[in-house]
Amino acid sequence: MSTTLSFSFHQRPFVPYAHDYLHGEREPWHQHDCAQLLHILSGVVRVDTPEGSWVVPPGRGVWLPAGTQHALRITGNVAARTLFIDPLARADLPASCQIVQITPLLRELIVAAFSLPENYAPGSRDERIYELVLDEIRGMQALPFYLPEPHSETLKKLCQQIRDTIAEPWSSAQAAAFINMSEKTLSRHFQRQTALTFGEWVRRARLMEALVRLAQGHSVLRVALDLGYGSHSAFTAMFRRVMGVSPSDYFR
Repeated sequence: MSTTLSFSFHQRPFVPYAHDYLHGEREPWHQHDCAQLLHILSGVVRVDTPEGSWVVPPGRGVWLPAGTQHALRITGNVAARTLFIDPLARADLPASCQIVQITPLLRELIVAAFSLPENYAPGSRDERIYELVLDEIRGMQALPFYLPEPHSETLKKLCQQIRDTIAEPWSSAQAAAFINMSEKTLSRHFQRQTALTFGEWVRRARLMEALVRLAQGHSVLRVALDLGYGSHSAFTAMFRRVMGVSPSDYFR
């Protein structure tokens, strides 16, 4: 059952909130009557929603529109900085959940938000900072750290099996046999329900699991082998292709 949490904004468009989590902590299913930007400074947070899962690496953020049911799973010691945003603050705030790039400017603005007064004069510096934060949120770049959940029970069963045996070399033929379905039918239903091909979904599931394991301090080689990659270099090439840097550079 989901709990709804409320915030009082008064004059200001958002409320900043800082919270640190310990490894292994969880937040049960809940929702807010406002939008939420959760910025992760360290560790990794997995955000589950009815539509799928998001993994938030350090230095990135997750955007949750008002009313989004979600639960959190914490890996590593997580330092989180959150903005709870009045959904009426802007008409063009992002309308869907997404992992987002936090620009250096937005990162510093989030820090500055903690010293802003609750009440401020129109046209003042404080008002301009509040408005600039909203401008930066509106222009955030979405990142591909989302693992969509299919709708049918058959495909949900398959996806859970893949997560449980993520190191297996899951081919579409093997997946189709697991659920007694033809490859062609599997491909059609998978694309329709997740907007990803089966192969893309498996690669993304492995990347998200890799982010969690690397945040736990596992070596790159161990993560590569545990996730079914034949070598350190094959895993690093995949990681660099998606993330833009090597795993060791990313978590340094």
